[in-house]
Amino acid sequence: MQKLLAILREVHDPRDFNARHDCVSMLFISLIAVLCGARSAVDIADFAAANEAELTRIVDLPHGAPSHDCFSRLFRLLDPAEMEQVFARFAKALREGIGLPAANGVVAIDGKRLRRGYERGRACMPPLMISVWDAETRLSLAAKASSDGNEVKATLEALKSLDLKGCTVTADALHCHPAMAKAVRAAGAHYALKLKGNNGPLHACAVKAFDEADGRGKDASYQTSEKSHGRFERRRVTTVAAPKDAPHLPGLAMFARIESERQTADGKSETAVHYVALSKRMPPQRVLQTVRTYWSVENNLHWPLDVVFHEDDARSRKNHAPQNLSFIRRMALDILKSHPDKRSPAREMKLAAWRKEFLFELFAYMR
Repeated sequence: MQKLLAILREVHDPRDFNARHDCVSMLFISLIAVLCGARSAVDIADFAAANEAELTRIVDLPHGAPSHDCFSRLFRLLDPAEMEQVFARFAKALREGIGLPAANGVVAIDGKRLRRGYERGRACMPPLMISVWDAETRLSLAAKASSDGNEVKATLEALKSLDLKGCTVTADALHCHPAMAKAVRAAGAHYALKLKGNNGPLHACAVKAFDEADGRGKDASYQTSEKSHGRFERRRVTTVAAPKDAPHLPGLAMFARIESERQTADGKSETAVHYVALSKRMPPQRVLQTVRTYWSVENNLHWPLDVVFHEDDARSRKNHAPQNLSFIRRMALDILKSHPDKRSPAREMKLAAWRKEFLFELFAYMR
């Protein structure tokens, strides 16, 4: 817990010199409150008032529990860039605390909109957060708030501060462009980027390469089939080396084609074909595993943020409050996931609210 407080102390307090409540204390209380189910500044203030006696044993509250206006103002004024750095240090300290080495598997990158966090008149442009997710350990490596809603630009900035040696970075087709490929390789990683028509020349090159390989009958392939949840799914992966005259994509080594077929219980059938650009040669079976692992960022990060922490319903809108509260939620989710308890994050949050011993036990790995 002292380690966490030390990390939070590196945040610059943006308020005037006469602010009555300590910034570090307020951030720590906010994190604990979110772990117990708080969703807004009002909830955090109510939690602080209800648990003031216990909180004063950990942090200084010389003027009592802060009001919801105090919490709201702090989150509105905090610089998201500073919270980004705090989150990165937190993620590193958490991994060290539970004995995890540096990430060396699949790292999924994806953007997430804070759907109700838009300011008045800007419903079409809600704030955007970039997630950098270690799919193997199911913990965040980094997060970044986009200042202008440009996901490509924010992702490239997030990669600059990361060391991803030995990892394979996956992302959707929006990020299949030379700058992304260069940034991933500069970070010491390989890439597996989905390829669609938005990158027309490269997509056409991939289609042509597979047409020629199919004609020769020399392409490597792997097929799986499974039946669950009332549907049958078949996937076939084929790989081919990237032609020497392929459009420029730094480090490009091969293409993969994933053909999927789905049949539902009511007899409906769907088929789809996806292409992937890769900087590392790998067998078709591993390609499929890597591509499917990408969805971990949606299922294990974005889904809990929306369903467990109700991020999509959060109505904090002014200034930087939506982004800063999102950093707090991500920290809380990582703390819950790092605990060995087998309960779901939702059940752990309830238990943390009901049993203070369990709440403080959650911080045991932050030594």
